[in-house]
Amino acid sequence: MVDKKHGHVHHSRSSRDILSADKVLSEAGLKSGDSFLDAGCGDGFISLAASSVVGDEGKVYAVDVYPESIDMVKKEVQEKGIKNLEATVADIMDKIPLDNDSIDLCVMANVLHGFVANDEVEPVINEIRRVVKPEGVFAVVEFKKMEGIPGPPFKVRISPGDVEEAITSYGFEVMGTVEVGDYHYLVKAVKK
Repeated sequence: MVDKKHGHVHHSRSSRDILSADKVLSEAGLKSGDSFLDAGCGDGFISLAASSVVGDEGKVYAVDVYPESIDMVKKEVQEKGIKNLEATVADIMDKIPLDNDSIDLCVMANVLHGFVANDEVEPVINEIRRVVKPEGVFAVVEFKKMEGIPGPPFKVRISPGDVEEAITSYGFEVMGTVEVGDYHYLVKAVKK
């Protein structure tokens, strides 16, 4: 899908084959019993991995604006008999259908660069902040800002410094950045 106003493509291919969901979740600190939000989940490969980590006591919320993406997640959830994952169509710039301070860990993978490119950061990060618990974690995964690797056009890629700049003014304190694969990094922040 192309954003008519800005021309940046928000909806694209899955990163399932080039990004380890397990590595992302491990580095972000997901644990058994957590409530987890996959903001802009795409085909849900991170949500599906999270459902195993959080276990029966935890809950996974997969949210995406594209019904086709959510349909894919729901199909896989049904096929695998997963009981702790709820997939919902919602615009994270508008309203995430969750209570305030209800999420232990939110991951946003390969999504923030689009909001930065389209100057749409404020409503998105305010919604993430609303649903993440105090001292909860917001982990942003993005493609490295390098030429010649898979991912979005170089001009819309963002560096870890760009991520930090985009989220710290909304009450998140960056705890660090780690590589989570050949093409990706993860910035881990805590809600203050």
